Amino acid sequence: MSVRLKLTLSYAGFLMVAGSLLLAAVWVFLLRYVPDRAMLYDPDDRPDGIFPIRSVLLGVFAPRAAAVMVFLLLFGLLGGWILAGRMLAPLNRITAATHMATHGSLSHRIRLPGRKDEFRELADAFDGMLERLEAHVAEQQRFAANASHELRTPLAVSKALLDVARTDPNHVTGEVIDRLHAVNARAIDLTEALLLLSRAEQRTFTREHVDLSLMAEEATETLLPLAEKHGVTIETGGDIAPTTGSPALLLQLTTNLVHNAIVHNLPGRGTVWVTTGVRPETVVLTVENTGEKLTPQLVSTLTEPFQRGTERVRSDHAGVGLGLAIVKTITQAHDGTLTLTPRPAGGIRITVELPTAAPHSDR
Repeated sequence: MSVRLKLTLSYAGFLMVAGSLLLAAVWVFLLRYVPDRAMLYDPDDRPDGIFPIRSVLLGVFAPRAAAVMVFLLLFGLLGGWILAGRMLAPLNRITAATHMATHGSLSHRIRLPGRKDEFRELADAFDGMLERLEAHVAEQQRFAANASHELRTPLAVSKALLDVARTDPNHVTGEVIDRLHAVNARAIDLTEALLLLSRAEQRTFTREHVDLSLMAEEATETLLPLAEKHGVTIETGGDIAPTTGSPALLLQLTTNLVHNAIVHNLPGRGTVWVTTGVRPETVVLTVENTGEKLTPQLVSTLTEPFQRGTERVRSDHAGVGLGLAIVKTITQAHDGTLTLTPRPAGGIRITVELPTAAPHSDR
């Protein structure tokens, strides 16, 4: 049976039960006190003469009571059917929107009018889910298109280099091999970045206690030769910042931030500041650098995949355009927030805020 039919039968059954209880009350509190045989009274004391007996009242009352019960049954079925239809109308709209979403139409919204009841809350929650799902699908499609484009470029270059080497056997092969090595290395870096991004999005990692200050220190030491090559000074500081998450992913997050701060900087005279701190409920990692002045509009796009802040970056460390996209995904996977703010003097300040780790004792 449908929900509407079940509600209709429930309403009709409730009316029947209420009517039966009413008749039972009439019997208990009225008819049972009526005498079952005729009684004579003195006309001077009782102007009505003969008092009615129970059998007569029952003979008059029973058919009318049965008619009332039949009316209640019909009224309950008809009224219940109409009332159930009105009550379930919002659910029908939600079901229709679900079918449309199943067939790929994610732009449809229910936008249920009326007061904020349970159906309205369900419809609003479903609209919010559709909005997030549509945005996620659009982002995935855009990401797939960008990834295909980025992967196609090194493959096309490799093919061109191989064609040159095949058509000109006398050409110096050392240069071709070096260029092929660089192109393949870039393709491998891009593939590894895509895999890391997918892993962070799926949250397939084990949470452990991690100190962000140690992650910042390790990333800084690893990238110190790159900073010296670019003539960039790195300054570190801050407090112990305990949190929970994947040490590998959080180290990758910190490394990406410091790497970007180095390569997107003023060559020969730039500075990078890496600090950690503790707030009441969160720990904070801040990486900022000097560099060209950036507009808020440009900064808001830097976490999109395959977006690069400046074109002045050297080709050997240009990256694959996924550095900050990976940082954003790792931050979200750890229930944190990522904030990008342009510095007035040039460069950018990036703040990662993660939940503080609960105190624990070593075994």
